[in-house]
Amino acid sequence: MAKIWILGAGGMGVSMAVMCANNGHQVNLYSPFEQEIETLLTEREHKKLLPGIRIPDGVSMTCTLPERIDADLAIVATPSFAVRGICGELKGRIRPDTVTACVSKGFEKGSLKTLSDVMQEELPTHQSVMLSGPSHAEEIARGVPTTVVAASRSRATAERVQDMLMNRWFRIYVSDDVAGVELGGALKNVIALAAGIVDGLQLGDNPKAALMTRGITEIARLGVAMGASTETFAGLSGIGDLIVTCTSVHSRNHRAGELIGKGRTATQAIEEVGMTVEGYTAAKCAYQLAQRTGVEMPIIEQVYRVLYENKKPSDAIRDLMGRPARHESEVIWLLSGKR
Repeated sequence: MAKIWILGAGGMGVSMAVMCANNGHQVNLYSPFEQEIETLLTEREHKKLLPGIRIPDGVSMTCTLPERIDADLAIVATPSFAVRGICGELKGRIRPDTVTACVSKGFEKGSLKTLSDVMQEELPTHQSVMLSGPSHAEEIARGVPTTVVAASRSRATAERVQDMLMNRWFRIYVSDDVAGVELGGALKNVIALAAGIVDGLQLGDNPKAALMTRGITEIARLGVAMGASTETFAGLSGIGDLIVTCTSVHSRNHRAGELIGKGRTATQAIEEVGMTVEGYTAAKCAYQLAQRTGVEMPIIEQVYRVLYENKKPSDAIRDLMGRPARHESEVIWLLSGKR
């Protein structure tokens, strides 16, 4: 039995708490919001995000972090914008041997840093693991078979988390490609927004399949430029997470995109979804990273222009379809003057 603290009581945080408790671990769930914790303690259920899923009685919940946190594993499950803050709160409280893991996906707005870099800056003496893959909170909490990747610069640390969390319905593979695993999880949210727009416009299956396929190509292209391995994007944290987020009814990013396709502005769509839509921030970060690295990302660029410059989705699709003819491997054919 491991001692696990989960920081963040949204859908993913609660689902991880349920899963870890059912796996026999001692679990503490933290949220800085007193009303949120009071409601969870009273109802033992997150009625908005995980209706019908009971939080086991053994899960302790609090809105106050103790001065000393006795934990084998601390799991960060906040929105991306709160990762630095919560890691700063952990500094000096957790044991030197506590492993930190993160199930959040995205970038730090402004700095464009990955969340693993943020965690490393705030908790430089602690080994960290990024958990990513096709893993909707709604299904983890219900015990639906789920498979993810634990990525760390230390294989021993990744395997330690694998040993702690893996069970008969939650399978974990390990990886040393932290950049690839993390970028796949962050950037798929942008493509999922675009997939939602396609569905909102009722364009059919052909464009959505093309979007997902060319989308993973763009994600891999930026990932390799940032030090990731190409093959990672063919795995669970790449194409696996992309498929589930682009097609699932649980996806907030797809839902927001669908509303945009039906005529809402980006702001209106996000307000209507009513929860954090990570793809919105990730789209701007990805666009800026593409400019910084000189990587061509036409889909990401068009999503950015729809979200932040009020470009019409139909115009974005027209511009994507009207790009110069290319070889699928991105080499322009210029043999004998032909393309």
